[in-house]
Amino acid sequence: MSTRAGIVVTGTEVLTGRVRDRNGPWLSDRLRELGVDLAHITICGDRPQDMEAQLRFLADQGVGLIVTSGGLGPTADDITLEVVARFAGRPLALDGALEGRIADILESLTRRWRKLDFEAVRAANRKQALVPEGATIIEPAGTAPGMIVPPMDGSGPTVVVLPGPPRELHAMWEQAMATDAFRAAVEGATAYRQEMLRLFGIPESEIAVTLHGAQERIAGFEELEITTCLRRGEVEVVVRHEPSGEAAWKELKAFIAERHSATLFSTDGSTVDRQVADLLVRRGWKVATAESCTGGLMGARLTEPPGASAYVAGGAVAYANEAKVALLGVPAQLIEVCGAVSPQVAEAMAAGALERVPADVAIAITGVAGPGGGSEDKPVGTVCWCALDADGTTIARTTEMPGDRDEIRDRSTTVGMHLLRRLLRGEERPVW
Repeated sequence: MSTRAGIVVTGTEVLTGRVRDRNGPWLSDRLRELGVDLAHITICGDRPQDMEAQLRFLADQGVGLIVTSGGLGPTADDITLEVVARFAGRPLALDGALEGRIADILESLTRRWRKLDFEAVRAANRKQALVPEGATIIEPAGTAPGMIVPPMDGSGPTVVVLPGPPRELHAMWEQAMATDAFRAAVEGATAYRQEMLRLFGIPESEIAVTLHGAQERIAGFEELEITTCLRRGEVEVVVRHEPSGEAAWKELKAFIAERHSATLFSTDGSTVDRQVADLLVRRGWKVATAESCTGGLMGARLTEPPGASAYVAGGAVAYANEAKVALLGVPAQLIEVCGAVSPQVAEAMAAGALERVPADVAIAITGVAGPGGGSEDKPVGTVCWCALDADGTTIARTTEMPGDRDEIRDRSTTVGMHLLRRLLRGEERPVW
């Protein structure tokens, strides 16, 4: 059985939502890469009794490794190391050499503030040089060192104590993995493999039916750990397995590809954003955008993949009808007859972007994202898209989207990406 692990993210600011947890997901990925089976991620505030309760809970679950993040600073609420030392049954003692190294770091930092009392700062940071007996020190990337604290009697989990700032935690992770104490704690790790399929244009419930059918047909299906998730309007199917499950995974991938050939767009986990960027690169094309309800989000999303910004020529955001006429050349009479939210105006916006921006393909989005502004014929959530290339090839779509303003706008960019992908690939109109 693979080594099991738990993560404890500490900090009242994270618990209350003032700061978003970035360390838990990052550490989860790193543990997966090592073949360690992550059992739990917990978040607790800066209260010693709550922190210790999390450690004991994870120990009761039989984990061999616990990774903590946060609570290693010089202030009174930074108590992680004290709690971990007590949990492991190891007394704390001041490490003079470590204190000296921290002082050297502090001295270089305090030069920028001449009025600071260096000795007072050094005294405040002295607690960061306290080390549990028998622990392995992880040299700091800021001022806070990390620790690897094995259990006192050899039974129970090893605790890897890391700082909260992601930049410091990332820098110190490699050092932690290289230690004998860490390697001993993950000795039973296996070689997990994680695969991802992405589909667009089907509900998550349809994949559930497919997976139920696969369970009945595929030998070794039980060796696959399958998670489905609806994200930005797409269905992600994530499959994790050990090497013995490789044959079952390949059969499952073929089974899904056969049943959902029209909606399965990624068998290697690549995003539609990355695929569109690669298609633009391959063709040497540039893209222009014409947006109304999405307010520039489509253009911003097109530039997200590394290197993609070189293939985004520009575009216009035109909410008002007058702006659509002035910036994109949409005929005022067309807006009056068909309405600003209409397939005709979406196509005119795309054509206007191609005429005014040195691009080879354009994507236009116009809709009613709300709140308010809808009508009986075109309620909130009505959105029209048009993807158009310089040869006149067009792929368009009009539909009503559920959700609030943010959801409608975000999902609208996903539909725009998929229309662009199909146009760039020379595919027929979408079936969704």
